[in-house]
Amino acid sequence: MASRAGPRATGTDGSDYQHRERVASHYQMSVALKAEVRKLNIVHVVLWVLLAAQVTVSQLNLVSHRVVASPYNWQYPYLLSILPSAFSFMALPRNNISYLVISMVSAGLFCVAPLLYGGMEMFPVAQQLYRHGKAYRFIFGFSAVSVMYLVMIIAIQVHAWQIYYSKKLLEQWFTSTQDKKKK
Repeated sequence: MASRAGPRATGTDGSDYQHRERVASHYQMSVALKAEVRKLNIVHVVLWVLLAAQVTVSQLNLVSHRVVASPYNWQYPYLLSILPSAFSFMALPRNNISYLVISMVSAGLFCVAPLLYGGMEMFPVAQQLYRHGKAYRFIFGFSAVSVMYLVMIIAIQVHAWQIYYSKKLLEQWFTSTQDKKKK
């Protein structure tokens, strides 16, 4: 036991720590990866709330279409992208492999696929804006296609990192499971 006020045990100079137990590296990595996945999930939820707000405001005609443009078709299926984040949040506390796998697969289906479709859907409008300088949809005075492409670039990166870190986390959990089976 360490003593704050008493004398130090004889023969110890502080270098006798090699024999002490340490947390296994895959557990340390699991904690770090969980933190990254949580951060990315939070960023995704913020993006989702912004897009859901745009769809809601537009559908309920709360604001003029000159202020907030009507949503593009890809935004409706993208609203389902909250499901992968929900499964991911449920998987993290108890290292639930099944929920994490569902989260990864559904991220590709509900997150990445609508974004790719949206990039193709909005391309002619972006091309017209670039060539002729004409925009017909606006979000708070900015060209809607420019704003949506900016959101899409951020969202693609968030989802790519989510899938990458989830895969790494899954590997760490499998390492942990294999170590338990060996014992």
